[in-house]
Amino acid sequence: MNSGTIRAGMGGWTFEPWEGTFYPDRLPKKKQLEFASRAVPTIEVNGTYYSGFTPATYAKWAAETPDDFVFSIKGNRFVTNRKVLAEAGESMKKFFAQGLEELGPKLGPICWQFANTKKFEPDDFEGFLKLLPAEHAGLKLRHALEVRHGSFAVPDFVALAEQYGCAICYAHHHDYPEFADVTADFVYARLQKGEDDVATAYPPEDLDGWAERAKLWASGGQPDDLPLADPSRKVEKRPRDVFVYIIHEGKVRAPQGAMALMERV
Repeated sequence: MNSGTIRAGMGGWTFEPWEGTFYPDRLPKKKQLEFASRAVPTIEVNGTYYSGFTPATYAKWAAETPDDFVFSIKGNRFVTNRKVLAEAGESMKKFFAQGLEELGPKLGPICWQFANTKKFEPDDFEGFLKLLPAEHAGLKLRHALEVRHGSFAVPDFVALAEQYGCAICYAHHHDYPEFADVTADFVYARLQKGEDDVATAYPPEDLDGWAERAKLWASGGQPDDLPLADPSRKVEKRPRDVFVYIIHEGKVRAPQGAMALMERV
C-alpha cells in the first residue's frame, strides 16, 4: 500500500445551526452522533479540552459509531495552559484516567492545543513531550501539537516533535502562525478559514487544493505551498494517515465541507 488513509471531519456533533441544515428535521438529539458518524469518517471532540467525561460516555460514543470510525480527542486545557509545561504530569494522569480506552480502536490522535501566548522554550517543551505516553491501556497513542506562537517557527521545535514522534498540527488560521512540517507517521490538519455563506465552508476550488495536499501527505510527501518552520529539512517518504478537520470559522457548513473533501479524495 503506497498511501495512508485520509479522513476528513468536523469538530463535535452537537451544534444547533446543523439542525435542519446537516441533520434532517426532527432527528432526535440522541441520534445526532449516529447520523454524523455515517456522514464523515472522523470527528474531533472539542469538549474534552474543557472538561472530563466518564468511561460510560466514551463507551456510548463507541457503540453509536461504525467500526471504522475514528475520534480525535482534544487534550485538556489544564495540561497545556500552564507556565511550566514540564509540571503537567498530574493533570495528564487525570486526563488519561477518564476512560479513553473505552473507545478502543476508534481512539484517534490526541490534539494538544497551546495558548497563543505560550512561547517555545526548548527545555520546558521537551519536558512536556517526555510526559506524553506512547500507549494507554494497550492502545498505541498518536499525539498532535497545535502551537500558536511565532517563536515555534524554528528547526529546534521540528526536531523535538520528530524525536518524540509527535505530529505538528497544521492550522489554517487567520490569526496564528502556520507550521506544515511533517514530523510523525500521521498528519493532522485543522482548516479554520471556512465561511458560513459558502455551501461547503471552503469554495470548491479551495477544497480541490486541500484534497491534493491530503493525497500528497498520505503518499508520504509534504506540500511545497504551505509554510514550514524548517524549510531545509528533508521528509522521509512513507505512507501516512491523514486527519483533516474543518472547524472554527464556517462551522455552520463544516459537515458539508468535510463530506465534499471526502468525495474528492
